[in-house]
Amino acid sequence: MIPRFRRLPGQRRYKRMFVIVAEGTVTEPEYFSLLNQDLIVQVKCLKSKSHLPPEAALKTVREYIQKESLLKTDEVWVVVDKDSWREDHLTKLHNWAQSRTNYGFALSNPKFEYWLLLHFEDAKGVATGDDCDSRLAGYLPGYDKHIDPRHFTLERIRDAAEKAKKRDQPPCTDWPRKPGTTVYKLVEKILASGKEALAPMQSPR
Repeated sequence: MIPRFRRLPGQRRYKRMFVIVAEGTVTEPEYFSLLNQDLIVQVKCLKSKSHLPPEAALKTVREYIQKESLLKTDEVWVVVDKDSWREDHLTKLHNWAQSRTNYGFALSNPKFEYWLLLHFEDAKGVATGDDCDSRLAGYLPGYDKHIDPRHFTLERIRDAAEKAKKRDQPPCTDWPRKPGTTVYKLVEKILASGKEALAPMQSPR
C-alpha cells in the first residue's frame, strides 16, 4: 500500500503540489488520487469533450493557477491521449509546457489505458485504443473506466514506470509518436516528492 497521511488543520503546506489537468473525468482523477500523499497531488479535470482545443485546455490551466496562487515549487501538468488531439494541438500544449520549468506535458499513445496496461505487462503489439481495451480486459474484467486500488499497488506503479521508461529510448523530447507514454515522468516525480515528504516524519526523534 502507498503510505498516506494528512496535514493537521492549519498546518502550512510546505511540500510540492502537483496540479494535474487531465482530459478524462473518471480514470485519470481516480488513478492519480492513489498517489495523493500529504495533499501534494491535486487533480483538476478538463470538461469531457473530444478534440478539445488547446486554447480551452490552457485557459483552464491559467485560470486555475491564478485562482489558487500556486507556489514556485509546485508543478502543473497536462495529461492527454494521442487519439484525441491533432498534431498542431499537441504542439501548442508542448510549447506551453516548455515555457516554465514547473510545467509538464504527459501523453499516452494511443490513450491512458496504455499506461494502465503497463501495470500488468509490457504491452508489446498494442497499437490502437481497441488493442489497449481488449488487452486490459484480460487483467481487469468488466473495466468501466473506474480504478480499483487493489489492482494498482505501489509495486505495480513503479514497475509500469520502468516499463514505460524502457520503451521511451532514446527519451522523446516532446511526445511519443509510436505506442508509448510519458506519464511515467510525472509519476516518478510524484513518488520522489512523496518520499521526500515522508522522510522528516519517519526520522527518529
